[in-house]
Amino acid sequence: MFTGLCAFPLTPVTGNDIDEAGFRKILSRLTTARVDSLGILGSTGSYAYLTREQRKRVALLARELAGDIPIMVCVGAVSTDAILRLTEDAQQAGADALLLPAVSYQSLRDDDVFSLFETVNRHTSLPICVYDNPGTTHFTFSDELHGRLSSLNGVGSVKIPGVPDTAQAAAERVRNLRSQLKPGVTIGISGDAFAGLGLNAGCEIWYSVCAGLFPEAAKQITQAAAMKDHAQVTALVACLEPLWALYRKHGGSIRVMAAAAGVLGLTDVDCLPRPLQPLSAGDIAEIASVITLLDLK
Repeated sequence: MFTGLCAFPLTPVTGNDIDEAGFRKILSRLTTARVDSLGILGSTGSYAYLTREQRKRVALLARELAGDIPIMVCVGAVSTDAILRLTEDAQQAGADALLLPAVSYQSLRDDDVFSLFETVNRHTSLPICVYDNPGTTHFTFSDELHGRLSSLNGVGSVKIPGVPDTAQAAAERVRNLRSQLKPGVTIGISGDAFAGLGLNAGCEIWYSVCAGLFPEAAKQITQAAAMKDHAQVTALVACLEPLWALYRKHGGSIRVMAAAAGVLGLTDVDCLPRPLQPLSAGDIAEIASVITLLDLK
């Protein structure tokens, strides 16, 4: 479950509801490409903007469409009670794993977060991936806390938000984290631009936004990583720099992925939940040109 390539698809929205037709088109690309797993309702999947019923519907749709590909469903919410209800929904929908961030309005302490994971772990038989994403949750996991969480039997992976920007420093970062983790708990790289550094440093899985729309390009990278062809991994990630530059320009990946889905004809041009606004016509034209330049399919 927690190795290889995990693709995180967009959850397109039209009006006040899920664009089920668009979601089906997006997932069809991922199942045809045979990604290793699907990360449903992550940050690019807009979990924080959707109701419980909408999230349940997306999980059910993903299970229907994924076939034999494992799905991991994000159950992030502010309150523990809400998380437990979402956990129940994910289990009933047929999820194979849970993605759990530490989301809060008030600042969280390490003991608060450990208690949350311990509680969810008691209430589910599904494996859990620790979602370390301080850019959206505003909570930063220490390596020591990751180590404590890995002692819970259900925790199977840690999704880290990038690594330092040199090979040596990235390897040290991964090595230091691994020294805290229980054997068998995998480390996954996220932040697409860091994929090459993370995979070459020993991360076992790429939790990839890029793969959620362009799975073939992402698969080439994880396949090279599986062959331990570090030079090829680095080269393939570097080739996608125009895409990473768009992420940086627009403050993250979600607006870029939403615009790209529209360019590809998979969704409406405006498929983001409010209050998020679509990009301008000029920005969308630039994204279309990058898709053509990189021959993204």
